[in-house]
Amino acid sequence: MTIMKVFITDPIAHEGIEILKEAGLEVEEKLGLSPEELKDIIGEAHALVIRSNTKVTADLLEHASNLKVVGRAGTGLDNVDIPACNKKGIVVMNTPGGNTNSAAEHTIAMLLALTRHIPQATASMKAGKWEKKKFQGQEVAGKTIGIIGSGRIGGIVSQLAKGLKMKVMAYDPYMNPEMADKLGIELVELDELLSRADYVSVHTPLTEETRGMLNKEMFDKMKPSAMVLNCARGGIVNEADLFDALSSGKLAGAALDVFEKEPTTIENPLFKLNNFICTPHLGASTREAQENVAVAVARQIADYLTKGEVRNAVNVPSVSAETMKVLGPVLNLADKMGAFVAHLVTGPLKRVEISYQGDLAEIDTAPVTISVLKSLLAPVLREDVNFVNAPVVAKDRGIKVVESKSDTCENFNNLMEIKVVSGEDENSLAGTIFGKTEPRLVRINNFTLEAVPEGHMLLIYNEDRPGVIGRIGTTLGESGINIARMQVGQDPGHNRNVILLTIDESAPSEVLERLKQQDGVSNVISVEL
Repeated sequence: MTIMKVFITDPIAHEGIEILKEAGLEVEEKLGLSPEELKDIIGEAHALVIRSNTKVTADLLEHASNLKVVGRAGTGLDNVDIPACNKKGIVVMNTPGGNTNSAAEHTIAMLLALTRHIPQATASMKAGKWEKKKFQGQEVAGKTIGIIGSGRIGGIVSQLAKGLKMKVMAYDPYMNPEMADKLGIELVELDELLSRADYVSVHTPLTEETRGMLNKEMFDKMKPSAMVLNCARGGIVNEADLFDALSSGKLAGAALDVFEKEPTTIENPLFKLNNFICTPHLGASTREAQENVAVAVARQIADYLTKGEVRNAVNVPSVSAETMKVLGPVLNLADKMGAFVAHLVTGPLKRVEISYQGDLAEIDTAPVTISVLKSLLAPVLREDVNFVNAPVVAKDRGIKVVESKSDTCENFNNLMEIKVVSGEDENSLAGTIFGKTEPRLVRINNFTLEAVPEGHMLLIYNEDRPGVIGRIGTTLGESGINIARMQVGQDPGHNRNVILLTIDESAPSEVLERLKQQDGVSNVISVEL
């Protein structure tokens, strides 16, 4: 019998290592390896335990012939190529919530240290000085903190700030106003937050949308007395623009726990500024947090390798291996439909209704509903949402989730319908499984069609009259974009069509604008599945 081998490539607490060994797994610590060194040996590993330093790239995975699972001792997974793991059938797990309190507390610690000049005053005293007047600070009570991203960590920061008698505002376009009122948070638009806040603290994941989000344009909208904090992810703050704002007096101060490049070095120009303080990515570096995430990831990996049980995975639901064989096609359909309908959301999510009809009414739909929520919430809320925390995120956001089942189903053996209420809009999507494994979309709102939910897609609403579809095709052709598949649904009562195109490559924003300007086209939505 083959003994499963676990590589640990970033430091974790000793308690986690012992759990892996007690499960009968062979554990090897491979700390500080270069990408090339890890590539040379990764073929031996059945499991990989990482934190933020190890980069799990598509190139590395090409050499990981035996790898079954990647476990992140922590939450963030921007160092893991999840689509590449999906293609290789590798389960990716993290440990959500294990370091949430630590990260939130560190943000408040940085806020107070920045406000009261604690690092500078400490350095001054250790140099033999007593510069009491030089380091006069200010009270935080009564000041306003603006939180960008009110997820789990941002939510805890807001409550800690309220405990310091601070006023709390947040920018989160997908948070329900009712939930904000309940938490005592004032929801505002981003520009208003920037102009009013005494402190701006960012708590979003690093994505293409948030990379460099806090930049010169944003700093110019802040008060000269404002201070910026980032204890979330390096790269969200443009460090060159931050240096200019701090050195010119446009901002009063800044505190970073994370950097664009880690480890950062003394050559970083920010280090020369007296109104800048920093720590070396310590947000989760507490004894409690490190033990929590090490124990959690070790137990998850041990149970997966020895029993086939999945917990806290971001790319597969938490079910047994036997159940997965049955649910696999349904979960795939749920994932595609949730991701698709997310593109139709236009405001704060209020309600998600999921209907299972025909054969689907006979299965355990709990993991299917979670799959829908994960795929729907992650792009809408722009925060880490996975198979374990999706229901909690929905509940915390005040999003009502309703399931229903019916053993009857018109036209199909099985049908799944998702109805989403967001802002003032309501959208629905219906899908089915052809044969045993093939997912299909069969209705978008009132439009019936039959489409394969995959790849780069364009959802186009247009008038049902001659020439419109031809102009759409011509516009794409002139832009060098090939149409792979086309499905057209009609709404004769309103003289409208909906066209769902699958194209060979993602359409640039300028092409989308050209399509929207075509006579007879009312709306164009880019959908990436």
